[in-house]
Amino acid sequence: MFKEFSPKELKEHLEQAAIKPVLLDVREPWEYERCHIDNSKLIPMREVPSAMQDLDPDEEIVVICHHGIRSRAVANYLAQNDYSKVINLSTGIDGWARDIDVSMPIY
Repeated sequence: MFKEFSPKELKEHLEQAAIKPVLLDVREPWEYERCHIDNSKLIPMREVPSAMQDLDPDEEIVVICHHGIRSRAVANYLAQNDYSKVINLSTGIDGWARDIDVSMPIY
């Protein structure tokens, strides 16, 4: 299983977390270049299976995409592969841009 956070819940979590989670952006490079959350790590969805050795299964991982659909699939995949601290940003970077960082471009 994995958790679902709204942008507001994620913002609060990031502000309070003693150990910052890995922000895993699974969009395409052109999307990431357009806008992203600071300190996020880009691994496009199709590359996640081959890049799992770069992710610690014991670290908290927040999965981010455009609207929360691709990230939900990746969060589910990670959870099925024994990653125990996975969070999906439910409305994706679009929700983050609308609710948290209104200066961020929307596409």
